[in-house]
Amino acid sequence: MTTESKRGYASSFEANSEDLHLQSKIRILRMVDGARVGLTVLALSMGITILGVSGDALAVYDTTHVPHDFLLPLWPDQFNLRPTVALVVGSAIVVVANAVSLLFSKVQSLRGKVAIHTSLTFAAPLVGLIAAIIAMVFFYAVNASATNDTLLSWTCRWKAVPMLQRPHFDTLCKESWAGLYMSILLVPVEALVLAVAVWQMKQERHTNAYVSARKGAPTMS
Repeated sequence: MTTESKRGYASSFEANSEDLHLQSKIRILRMVDGARVGLTVLALSMGITILGVSGDALAVYDTTHVPHDFLLPLWPDQFNLRPTVALVVGSAIVVVANAVSLLFSKVQSLRGKVAIHTSLTFAAPLVGLIAAIIAMVFFYAVNASATNDTLLSWTCRWKAVPMLQRPHFDTLCKESWAGLYMSILLVPVEALVLAVAVWQMKQERHTNAYVSARKGAPTMS
C-alpha cells in the first residue's frame, strides 16, 4: 500500500469514526427522548387519577350536602373543601401540561416546530412540578387545621359507619388518601421528567453544535 493510499484510508476511517460518533449521539438522544415521553405518560396517568378520585369526592359532597337546618345532615356546617379543591386544580394543570407536552412530542407536524417543542419539553414538567408541589403543600397546610373538618378528616372519622347509599364515607376516605398519596408521588416523577428534559436539551445542543462543526469542516479530497 502506497503512502498516499494509506493517507486516504486513514482519512476515510476518521470520517467513518466521526459518523459512528454522531450515530451514537443520535441513539442516545432517542433513548432519552423515549424515557422522557414514558415518564410524561406516567405523570399524565397520575394526574388523571388524582383528578378522578378528588373530583369524585367533591361531586359526592355536592350531591349529598344539605342546608344546616335539615334534619340529620351528613356534613358539618363548618367544612373546609380547599384541600380537595387544591388537588383538583393542581392535578388538572398537571394533566393539561403533560397532555400538551405529549402532543408536541408524538405528532410529527407539531414536533417540527422546534422552538415551541423545545420550550414545551422544559416548560411542561416545570409547570407540572410547581402545580403538584403547591397542591400538596396547600393540602397539608389546610388539613392540619384543628378548627374545621376537611373531606379527608370527616370521611375517615366516620368511615366505619355502614351506609347503603351515598356518600359512603369509607369510599370517600380511601379516595381522599389515594389522591393525597398520588400527589406526593407525583412530585418526584415530575422532577425526574424535568431533569431528563434538561439533560435532553443539553445533549441536543451539543449534537447540533457537532453537526454544524462537521458541516463547516474542510473535506479531504
